[in-house]
Amino acid sequence: MGIRLTPQDPRFFDLFAASARHLVDAAAELTALLGASADEREVILKRVHEIEASAREATHEIIRKVNGSFVTPFDRADMHGLAVALDGCVGLIEAAVDLIVLYRVDEVLPRVAKQVEVISRMADVTADAMPRLRSMKGLTAYWVEVDRLENRANKAYRRMLAELFNTPGADPITVMKHKDIIDALEAAANGFEEVAVKVEAISVRES
Repeated sequence: MGIRLTPQDPRFFDLFAASARHLVDAAAELTALLGASADEREVILKRVHEIEASAREATHEIIRKVNGSFVTPFDRADMHGLAVALDGCVGLIEAAVDLIVLYRVDEVLPRVAKQVEVISRMADVTADAMPRLRSMKGLTAYWVEVDRLENRANKAYRRMLAELFNTPGADPITVMKHKDIIDALEAAANGFEEVAVKVEAISVRES
C-alpha cells in the first residue's frame, strides 16, 4: 500500500464500527427467537424493530457527515454505498424475524438453526472488520471468510429447499411459510456478501 494522503477523520470510522454493531445485535435477537415462546417472540420482534430504527439513524448520520465534510477518508460514493449496505443487512435480518413471528411458525426447519449460526458469524466478522477501515490492513481475511460463509449458506439454502419440497404430504401453506423464511435468511446472507464486496473494492481503490 502506498502513502495515503487523504486526511483521516476518526469519527467516520467510529460511525461505521457503530453501524456494524447493529448487525451483531440483530443477529443475536434472531438467534434468541428460535427458542422463544410466542410471547417472547413478540418482545424480540419489538427489540429488532428498535435495532433497525437505530441502524437507520446511524446510516443517516454517516450520510450527513459525508455530505457535510469537505474531505472524506475515501470516496464519497463508496462511503455512502457501504453505509447503505450495512443498514440493508439489518433490514434483511429484521425481515426474517418478522416472517417467523407473523407467520406463527412454531417450529422452523431443522437446518434453519445452522443457517442462523452462519448469519451470526457473518455479523461478528463484519463488525470486527469495520475498525480496520482506518488502516485498510488485515481486511483480506474478512472478505475471504464472508465469501466462505456465504457459499456455506447457499448450499444449506438449496438443501432446505429440496427437503421442503420433497416432504411427502406437506401442507402447501406450511411449505409457503417455510420457503419465505428460508428465502429471507438467504437474502440476509447475501446482504453480508454485498458488504464484503464493497469493502474489498474500497480496499483495492485505496491501496
